[in-house]
Amino acid sequence: MSHAEACYHCGSRVPEGAPWRIRIDDRAHPLCCPGCEAVAHAIVEGGLSSYYRYRTELPERPDEGQLTPSETWAVFDDPELQQTFVHAQGEEGHLAATLSVEGITCAACAWLIEHRLNALEGLEESAVNLSHHRLRVAWDPQRLRLSRILAELAAIGYGAQPYEPDDAQRRLHHEERMNVRRLIVAAVAMMQVMMFSVPIYVSGPGDLSEDFHALFHWLSFALATPVVCFSALPFFRNALRDLRTRLLGMDVSVAIAIGGAYLASAYAMLVGSDEVYFDSVTMFTFFLLFGRYVETRARRRMGQGGNRLSGVLPLSAIRLEADGGERILPANRLSEGDRVLVKPGHGVPADGIIEQGRSSLDESMLTGEYQPVIRGVGEAVTGGSQNIESPLVVRVTHPGHEARVARIVDLTDRAFASRPRIALLAQRAAHHFVLATLLITLGVAALWWLIDPDRALWVTLSVLVVTCPCALALATPTALTAGHGQLRRRGVLMTRADAVEGLSQVTRVIFDKTGTLTQGAMRLVETRPLADMDEASARRLAAALEAHSEHPIARAFRPYREATLRAHQVTSHPGQGLEGEIEGRSYRLGTPTFAGETALPAPGEGQWLLLARDGEPLAWFALHDGLREDARESVAALRSQGLAVELLSGDNPSAVAELAARVGIDTWRAEADPEAKLEHLRALQARGETVVMIGDGINDVPVLAGADVSIAMNGATDLARTSADAVLLSPRLLRIAEAITIARATRRIIHQNLIWSVIYNFTALPIAALGIVPPWVAALGMSASSLVVVGNALRLGRMRLDAPPTPSPAPRVEPV
Repeated sequence: MSHAEACYHCGSRVPEGAPWRIRIDDRAHPLCCPGCEAVAHAIVEGGLSSYYRYRTELPERPDEGQLTPSETWAVFDDPELQQTFVHAQGEEGHLAATLSVEGITCAACAWLIEHRLNALEGLEESAVNLSHHRLRVAWDPQRLRLSRILAELAAIGYGAQPYEPDDAQRRLHHEERMNVRRLIVAAVAMMQVMMFSVPIYVSGPGDLSEDFHALFHWLSFALATPVVCFSALPFFRNALRDLRTRLLGMDVSVAIAIGGAYLASAYAMLVGSDEVYFDSVTMFTFFLLFGRYVETRARRRMGQGGNRLSGVLPLSAIRLEADGGERILPANRLSEGDRVLVKPGHGVPADGIIEQGRSSLDESMLTGEYQPVIRGVGEAVTGGSQNIESPLVVRVTHPGHEARVARIVDLTDRAFASRPRIALLAQRAAHHFVLATLLITLGVAALWWLIDPDRALWVTLSVLVVTCPCALALATPTALTAGHGQLRRRGVLMTRADAVEGLSQVTRVIFDKTGTLTQGAMRLVETRPLADMDEASARRLAAALEAHSEHPIARAFRPYREATLRAHQVTSHPGQGLEGEIEGRSYRLGTPTFAGETALPAPGEGQWLLLARDGEPLAWFALHDGLREDARESVAALRSQGLAVELLSGDNPSAVAELAARVGIDTWRAEADPEAKLEHLRALQARGETVVMIGDGINDVPVLAGADVSIAMNGATDLARTSADAVLLSPRLLRIAEAITIARATRRIIHQNLIWSVIYNFTALPIAALGIVPPWVAALGMSASSLVVVGNALRLGRMRLDAPPTPSPAPRVEPV
């Protein structure tokens, strides 16, 4: 690309004939879009054109949706909203806040931001943190508003929003900073102590005087002391906690090794002995801290996808008032029933139903599907999704903490609050291993005290260090964290700790029909009245009953509801139908055996519902539900994994048989109520099968709870989601086959890690007991074994799944 074709601001290709230009030093430079033009003019007109000479990297292309007047940012002047992230500073009434800034690429960006803001009257301080892309600002609220600061940042191409971590994030960041400081102290001390130790090791008799020996030992002692008292402090704290709870962990042996080596070396130094190993103390502490630092960073990176969900809802919303006006307010102040305007490029502030407009929405943060979905009037939208094309008017149904994304975060927290069975087993194994190691170490110490008392202490320390069960303790949690992260990125949210382990061992997959293999978008395609009932009246009566149901069938009758006709005392009979009173008469809508006093045959193929009054049949309703586009492909993928696939439904046999034939399922059961489904499931489990059940409705809750692993569809009811072990955030059924593949890979890596840690410890123990391994080599081997376990678990994050098998052509089935 030639220089003339590159945008002077962002470096993107300039379209042919583009009219946008910026003049600097009497020379016109081409620009690629109005956004770059607005930003470039704002920079030059502010007297900051030197930015283009200072920069070392090109900035990101500005988002034109952010280059709006300062009124757009007025919501951040709301005192209630500012309480969450703005703090008082000093005694002069000044305010301060930390902002998260997008688009920072190099030091020139920091220079530009600070100089632009410092020119504002009333700004007291601005400082950019290049490492974390954060900006701290302090201002006088009597002369300057926060909205003006945000608007100025947007004008030069840097989108900003408040950064205010919660208490958990603060503790995490503080812990990370302390870990880095401990690691730095241990690294510096280790290098310096090695510098003093090498001359002692390489010198021959008489090469160093006693004074130099004593000086080097005292200097090593001075450097090792902060390592033991500061860097190794977490090991001593954790060891004390383990001793109090009588559950021995790996930190017990670590603390004994570090403390014992330090005290023994200090004693040897005081009595004039040469058996001083301060270098081993500092080296062991550094290697152990480094291994834990790498493991922590890896786990944090694998968990970032789930953490981002907590901040996916936008902070502000445009509420449409009753008088037709617009008001910008914090999104957390929305209420159910509010109407909000979602402009292109903005996020949806809450769950709701579209009342006006049609547009594409990006739901990739929630579902893992990067293909935008099209939504129109009457369809639901999820808070946190991004509007792409056209403005939408949305009526809020679930604001704030009731939104789907908030419930997903709660389910994720529930999953990580509990520990899976295999993790508990590994923890107990580590406890017994530490106890056995301590007993063996006592035996080794006693034996070497008889053989060579001068080497007894250092051999004992080597045994303690080399057999530290760090790898054994990390084997399971690192793999589970990586597996959960991979599943979450593919749109499968595990809500219970044991779900991954159970999913890896399934032998049979059972699907519900409506809303699972089908789209759950039922349509009423035919009405056949009986007796003296007309079609319109029959539909109105059925709609009045279905108004009290959350089942997908209820959506088919929604267009026929009338506000003047209401049903009372409506009772849902899962798997059968609804019963209620309308104008003093008893009505039933559901299966023929449920609605009528005598079982009537359905008038045709497919799914038919019967409406009856006091046992007298009034009308038949034919319903149609479209098949999910990847249903047949998903069934083929599951069967290729060696799994049995079954269809279990409460619908009539003809509809179930027709659907089973279309998707390639040979085993199916129809007219199964919730009790029959649960009974069938328990019969399969009694034969030794491990079953995963996939459903979406209230009638699926008992069988979901009884299955070895249960998966709720993305459109499932709230009760079904909370009863399930996993929630499918994506509408694609293929994610289920992928989830089983990932679960199997996770279990395989856990076994590999456990086998490796056991082999390492049982191999290293006799070598160290024979006195072959010095303490510093033992520290290096222990840290290396932990890093091998972490690195093996990280492979899950880079896992690539094979393409699913192409299903054979579906058998020809006559249309319903």
